[in-house]
Amino acid sequence: MAPISTSPFLRALPKVTIVLAGVIVLFLMYYRSIPSPRCHPPPKGVTRHTNTSQKKTSKPVVLLWFWPDDKQFDFQLCKDLNINSCHLTDDRSLYSVANAVVIFHKAIKDDLSNLPTTPRPKFQRWIWFNMDPPTSTRKIPGIEDFFNLTLNYRRDADIPARWQLTVKKQIDKEFELPEKYLLVCWIVNANNLNTSTEARYSYYRELAKHIKVNIFDSSSAKNLKGENYFITISKCKFFLSFEDSVHPDYITDTFNGPLSAGTVPIALGPPRRNYENFFPSTSFIHINDFSGPFALAEYLLEVDEDNEAYMNYFQWRRFYNVRRHFNEENQEFAHAVCQACRHIVLTNEFRVVRDLYKWYLI
Repeated sequence: MAPISTSPFLRALPKVTIVLAGVIVLFLMYYRSIPSPRCHPPPKGVTRHTNTSQKKTSKPVVLLWFWPDDKQFDFQLCKDLNINSCHLTDDRSLYSVANAVVIFHKAIKDDLSNLPTTPRPKFQRWIWFNMDPPTSTRKIPGIEDFFNLTLNYRRDADIPARWQLTVKKQIDKEFELPEKYLLVCWIVNANNLNTSTEARYSYYRELAKHIKVNIFDSSSAKNLKGENYFITISKCKFFLSFEDSVHPDYITDTFNGPLSAGTVPIALGPPRRNYENFFPSTSFIHINDFSGPFALAEYLLEVDEDNEAYMNYFQWRRFYNVRRHFNEENQEFAHAVCQACRHIVLTNEFRVVRDLYKWYLI
């Protein structure tokens, strides 16, 4: 019988198999020698901070570095403002993962020793938080270019911190006025009424010569907090919303209080046109509308006898909602901090503040 011939392919098959097996073995040996990036141990001396809350909620972290004036409030207050989109915390161990750090100006030491010592991560924003007017703001050398966001009452701040009117979805009926039995009221430190030389006290003393002003002493009246504050103001037809400093946009809760309580504010502060950037022109009286305290007193007495004229000051409430500000002692800064939370969630924008004081102390 003739021998069976073998094809060249079959004769070469054992050699090809051996070569392939060798290649596979070498590849496996090389692959196993590559260190897995998931298995790197942390460098010695470095502690990794894990933000458990952020992992669970995927919310950006906003770190409050100082409690403003040491007034601690419940972060849950932000939910009352429909703000629940970030993880607010005062836990400094979360600094390295915080998307933003809110730093209260008045709490900074002159030598800057109580500011973060770790370099700021590139993704992190530092927010300069100050609600005092320029004349009451301490100049701290060395922080002029620290911050890339500003949280302030001014309109040109990156994060404006003020209570704003909102437009109603539908027009309401005529505003139902609270019961009134006092004409003009003022909540102020009574110890300063006859001695202080501030403009607001001087104006009051002249006004009081021509019309009765009911004084509620802020230094002793503990019941002028919380709901009692708004109840007291609502009983007055007019309220002296006199600011302690006159600066652009510096319009404080002394104006928002009566506006939200159903009382007509009498403004002493920046010019009327500045107020009108935020509030309807017919919602308040401005002292600059009159030649002096006597003319204002005469007008108030006239409107007191003319219900239609008085009710015209509330027509705007058919179109706008006004919200009462937080009025408990420890809640003074809660609204502003919540606005920082809202801003960080809504935008990644920031600016380089080249000279903080050049912007603010002008």
